[in-house]
Amino acid sequence: MMFLQRIFAIIIKEIRQLGRDRLTFGMIIGIPLMQIILFGYAINTDVRHLNAGIVDLADTYASRKLAAAVQATQVVDFVVTANSVEGLIDRMRKGDIKVGMVVPADFDRRLADPSRAAAQLLIDGSDTSIANIAAQLRDMRFDVRSVNGAQSAGLFEVRNYYNPERRSVVQIVPALIGVILNLTMVLFTSVAVVRERERGNLEMLITTPIRNIELMIGKITPYVVIGLIQVSIILAVGILLFNIPVVGSMLDLYAASLVFIAATLSLGLAIYTWAKTQFQAMQLTFFTYLPSILLSGFMFPFDGMPPFAQWLGKLLPLTHFVEMIRGIVLRGATFSDLGPSTLALLIFFAVMMTVAVLRFRKRLD
Repeated sequence: MMFLQRIFAIIIKEIRQLGRDRLTFGMIIGIPLMQIILFGYAINTDVRHLNAGIVDLADTYASRKLAAAVQATQVVDFVVTANSVEGLIDRMRKGDIKVGMVVPADFDRRLADPSRAAAQLLIDGSDTSIANIAAQLRDMRFDVRSVNGAQSAGLFEVRNYYNPERRSVVQIVPALIGVILNLTMVLFTSVAVVRERERGNLEMLITTPIRNIELMIGKITPYVVIGLIQVSIILAVGILLFNIPVVGSMLDLYAASLVFIAATLSLGLAIYTWAKTQFQAMQLTFFTYLPSILLSGFMFPFDGMPPFAQWLGKLLPLTHFVEMIRGIVLRGATFSDLGPSTLALLIFFAVMMTVAVLRFRKRLD
């Protein structure tokens, strides 16, 4: 009987402790809810409405009918109309479109020739899942005929840019830089500062005239160097072991990494202001890490998510960095080409730093 009473006393003590730890109790409910919502609602491999561009050099009834038929499939949405193939490729390099359709000037004559394709599909192969989906258009049948009623056997020739071999590792490894940095930078910063509070080292800072913003900048600066070292290690392994091509400038790559590192470190500081223990800091880190993985386009096609999930994903720094790193490494985009993503990361950094500075109090409680 005493044995059972002692066990029951421990059970009551643990229940009361969980009740006092509101963060842990919230995680018990929040993590399963977030997983079922993200996997059941936001994650969708049936991609529709890919941003696409078109160059119609024929401008005939048949070419316009083809464009309307392709748009009607809902696989692509023509959001860009270019005047030349070079202009279409440039918009693809910048990440504005995923698919390009080129209708040549002799389109009607090509329709009557069964020996060759009548038009071209240009596909951004830096995301192999997008390439597989867009390539389905090649196998679709469209009721498009020339003026004499003839139709070529195959309408489209597919050209896969940036990853012609369609190797999935070429898509995954560059984005892994962001995935690894997103975890390590947030975790290092949040846990390190909370650890100082638990060990009493924060008492020395309280007695100094240092300001909150100075403390925050001083805390994250060493980790910026650590982050750049991690970028170099991952990139070297990717090049040496997996033969990852680096098409863009290394300077642009490190500049993009620097902006992303600053954004993730500021998130770690903001988490610190909510966490009271190292365990809570780790909980909050993984709570933000899970949606970053699922909503960033790293594992699942970003364009396949519903609008709300895409809006939520754009609030996360990893989403923008995945687009930047793939653009620089695989498509040869420049840092200036990726201005919207850079601006989003800078805004995220400013907001998180402001939150951390305003919430930090130079006291032990």
